[in-house]
Amino acid sequence: MRVASFAFLLIMLPIALRAESRVLEVGPGRSLSLPSAAAAVAQSGDVIRIAPGNYEDCAVWRADGLVIEGDDPERVIIGNRTCLGKGVFVIVGNNVVLRGVTLTGARSADANGAGIRAEGVNLTVERVRFLRNENGILHAGIGRGALIVRDSLFIGNGSCERACAHGIYAGPLELLRVERSRFLATREGHHVKSRAYRTEVLECDIEDGPDGTASYLIDVPNGGAVLLRGNRLVKGPRSGNRSTAISIGAEGVDRPTPEIRIEGNVLILEGRYRTVFVTNHTATPAILRGNTIPDAVTVLRGDGRVISAGATGR
Repeated sequence: MRVASFAFLLIMLPIALRAESRVLEVGPGRSLSLPSAAAAVAQSGDVIRIAPGNYEDCAVWRADGLVIEGDDPERVIIGNRTCLGKGVFVIVGNNVVLRGVTLTGARSADANGAGIRAEGVNLTVERVRFLRNENGILHAGIGRGALIVRDSLFIGNGSCERACAHGIYAGPLELLRVERSRFLATREGHHVKSRAYRTEVLECDIEDGPDGTASYLIDVPNGGAVLLRGNRLVKGPRSGNRSTAISIGAEGVDRPTPEIRIEGNVLILEGRYRTVFVTNHTATPAILRGNTIPDAVTVLRGDGRVISAGATGR
């Protein structure tokens, strides 16, 4: 009974703490005029609510357990400034949730500016738009925790002016999960690049478009567990690297790689060239099941099995 009571307290404690959280209001006519002003006074567990507006601003969020939310991602637009030479939002705190905003125009001297520079443990991003940044999200924190991205939009991010920047770049954290998000017209870098120990991309729309110059659609350069399921993947006519759509292990495999599962995806090839759907450089057999692949595309290069592959005829 004592153990059960203690477990109940552990479950209820975060709820109780959240119920006592301060709410910081940001926007015209509110107590704090800019997101950076809220970041300067935010304490662990605060909720920051950002009113519609176009904020030429950047912010460094240091407190843990924050919830930062805008009323509407199409009406809460923040950017065209970069803090610490890193990003529009530099999130240092742990266990942060960000939702309902647009982050745009991140530039830095090393051409690596990010809509979000993530440096803490555990970040959840929901319904956020990333427009024309060098990186959409750059995770450069310690190698623990998870980066979860849901229902978000990445348009026109990426750069290889110096070191390459991407739609999402995840360093060696425990889990990268991207769900129901759209990537369009990434420039030069990859739409998604992950050095995580487990990478999941689920039900996303990843498309070069007519003007996108991205390299790979998904790059997992050091191995690790991989699950790619239910995605629509479109490699365009101006792709900067036509060799493959999905690359795994190309920079040296130094992660345990217990499984590679690529299931129920649709690949569309809009360029007049041949390519490979999955190039697997690891020794772990990739299992490709139920994907729909054009006739002009080699389904798999490297170790693995192809099960129930369909063809589009394109």
